[in-house]
Amino acid sequence: MPTPVRLFARGTYAEAVRIADLLRQETVGGVLLIAGAVIALVWANSPWAPAYTGLRDTVVGPSALHLDLSLGTWAADGLLAIFFFVAGLELKREFVAGDLRDPRKAVLPVAAAVGGMAVPAVIFVLVNLHSPDALVGWAIPTATDIAFALAVLAVISTHLPTALRTFLLTLAIVDDLLAITIIAVFYTVSLSFVPLLLALVPLGLFGLLVQRRVRSWWLLLPLAVTTWALVHASGVHATVAAVLLAFTVPVLRSEAAGGPDAGPGLAEHFEHRIRPLSAGVAVPVFAFFSAGVTIGGLSGLTASLTDTVALGIVAGLVLGKPLGVAGATWLVSRFTRAQLDDDLRWPDVVGLSLLAGIGFTVSLLIGELAFGAGSVRGEHVTVGVLTGTLIAALLAAAVLGPRNRYYRRIAQLEARDDDGDGIPDVYQQGSR
Repeated sequence: MPTPVRLFARGTYAEAVRIADLLRQETVGGVLLIAGAVIALVWANSPWAPAYTGLRDTVVGPSALHLDLSLGTWAADGLLAIFFFVAGLELKREFVAGDLRDPRKAVLPVAAAVGGMAVPAVIFVLVNLHSPDALVGWAIPTATDIAFALAVLAVISTHLPTALRTFLLTLAIVDDLLAITIIAVFYTVSLSFVPLLLALVPLGLFGLLVQRRVRSWWLLLPLAVTTWALVHASGVHATVAAVLLAFTVPVLRSEAAGGPDAGPGLAEHFEHRIRPLSAGVAVPVFAFFSAGVTIGGLSGLTASLTDTVALGIVAGLVLGKPLGVAGATWLVSRFTRAQLDDDLRWPDVVGLSLLAGIGFTVSLLIGELAFGAGSVRGEHVTVGVLTGTLIAALLAAAVLGPRNRYYRRIAQLEARDDDGDGIPDVYQQGSR
């Protein structure tokens, strides 16, 4: 009989170290994201609100290239391209060289990501069945914001097992890929084939150079920017170009450079260099320009939340996300040989699923594409996303908080290194 797969089982020590370092950076980025959103909300609801609006709507860029965009649009189309480039690198790294190259381990986060997108979309559609003009926003509550979720997790101060944290990260990465696919397929209003075909030239050259392990920024950056500009001109959302560029980057070292065992490949090198820019600048600046909605006091908040768009978003994030993620996890365990790891309980999975309901960056981006930045419905989207995210965070804290003390004791045991080899005993065969 084959050994059953353990859901959320501990991965390799090398992968755990890499994920821990990555999570620390994402957590810091999440704190900056929250700070940017709070500053925008306070400013947009202060007597100086016109200054905020004027800054967000300031147009810069060359009109001859159709890149005369507002600062808010530059943040959504330009800065988020950096975010999606890093997400593309993460995804390729996980499935080529990470623990998820094993299909048995990959099936859970992929299934959970699909469930976590399908159920919120269905709930949004059901809430808005009698508002056909609102159905265009069906994808808004489908995205998980990993930086925001990890920042909330840090505030909860839970000693959640690394396997669960890795699962949350991987789920969000797959979620990002599905989200960018949805943006490309469903939110491309008009398509110009000439720029799109021309984009294949710099994209191909970029791929050729990185496959030859070229790292020179003065060669790669102009090709990446050209690819982005041509995809933007084609009508496809420009962040799609970032994911395509990331997928061309090799994960493993070439045989001439020592092969896979010779150290990190080019994808990890780029990720290490660009992640601080993504988490520390790109996403917080986008949050600053996207979260600045004028609420108009309690009456304005009530008016926003009575819109079926906002209600559908809140219901999708708070109910749909946990139902989709936890439900997909249960289905995998029910209809396959996979079993929940002995150290975990289903309340842990439920708490994690509630964290997946924290949506911000991509949700706001899809909201802008669906209803337009600065529109009344667009402002209701922002209120719905912020409200749903806040409720999901509070519910996750209520579920995971009581588990904190238990996992603190577990963490103390896992840190033991009785043989003094620098690797915790729990990662070594026969130590459990």
